[in-house]
Amino acid sequence: MLTPDALFSLANPLAMVGWGLLILAPRWRVTRAVVLSGALPLLLAATYVVLIGYQTLVHPAPGAGFGSLGEVAALFKQPWALLAGWVHYLCFDLVVGAWETRDAQRRGVPHWALVPCLLATFMLGPLGLLLYSGVRRWVARPAAALA
Repeated sequence: MLTPDALFSLANPLAMVGWGLLILAPRWRVTRAVVLSGALPLLLAATYVVLIGYQTLVHPAPGAGFGSLGEVAALFKQPWALLAGWVHYLCFDLVVGAWETRDAQRRGVPHWALVPCLLATFMLGPLGLLLYSGVRRWVARPAAALA
């Protein structure tokens, strides 16, 4: 039987493959097929659904919920819920990174200007999105914008 630790050990490298492709080979056909198409984020999303369902149905956390910080803390004391939360982060951060990459390519943002944004999105989610929103405003090539 798979444990939360074992699944964590599978989910992290899977997400890392996606980030590596976005950073190192953003225009490669494999990157387009695996990450930019949404396939890898959707796999992570499906994993999240299974994990949160398993947590809710098989291992409900006493006192857990979303109505207060204490209820959320009680939820994340459960390893399956904590893993589901982590996969949630992996999925959504990768979705944002894929969007940033597609948007940068469409707007003519040089990849060297995108990479710091991708790294920040990978490590600190919303900070990377905020950084990219500035980069796309100041670095995009006007002729390529919305072409």
